[in-house]
Amino acid sequence: IAFQKVQQLRRNIGLHSPKGTMHLAFIGNPGTGKTSVARIVGRVYKKIGLLSKGHFIEVSRTNLIAGYQGQTALKVKGGIEKAKGGVLFIDGAYSLTVNRGTTDYGFEAVDTLLKYMEDNRDDLIVIVAGYPAPMEEFLNSNPGLKSRFNKYLFFEDYTPEELIGILKLNAKKSDLVLNEEAEKFAKEFFTKRCENRPANYANGRDVRNFFEKALINQANRLAELETLNDEQLTTLEIEDFNTILL
Repeated sequence: IAFQKVQQLRRNIGLHSPKGTMHLAFIGNPGTGKTSVARIVGRVYKKIGLLSKGHFIEVSRTNLIAGYQGQTALKVKGGIEKAKGGVLFIDGAYSLTVNRGTTDYGFEAVDTLLKYMEDNRDDLIVIVAGYPAPMEEFLNSNPGLKSRFNKYLFFEDYTPEELIGILKLNAKKSDLVLNEEAEKFAKEFFTKRCENRPANYANGRDVRNFFEKALINQANRLAELETLNDEQLTTLEIEDFNTILL
């Protein structure tokens, strides 16, 4: 942002100002906020005048690759046209190049994408996102990718304390609080989950799933009571948490 602001000031007084590549690569595990930050980038770049619209278009492999030769280029072009003036976000970008050497048209999609990125670089940002190891392989699959995506943002996994903060924020947004026992249980639960990191570990998404299951447990618990007070309706207790499986 600082670089782009300075270049805009230089343009305003007639100085040469290389715009530079605005495309970005977001690298991190699931549930670390890549999509949310991509949306923010579009709004920020619109605010400082780099994008005319700042809107957000999310696509995946199925939106870009067709089953017949020639159709993939048309699908990629269609995605670019929709995203002009804003952000084209390609989640799981590495899936475009996983079938090298077969009849898959993923590499055609990448070649076409690179061409349209260059043609529309003044009013389009493409953000590719995915998990660390596959993204490294993806960016090395085509010489043009490394030069187009030369800015990387790495999304670290959340700490147990951060996950509890997300859980309490979700509760607050729903006019709920965790009582002392429930919060202690949640801290232990997410500390163990961070330490063990099972195959399905998903950072912030784990918290969202945990919270939604707790709401169902709370509802089932309260439904058995004849009368309810405000505190009961606004409090999550340990009974709402200790049977949850992720």
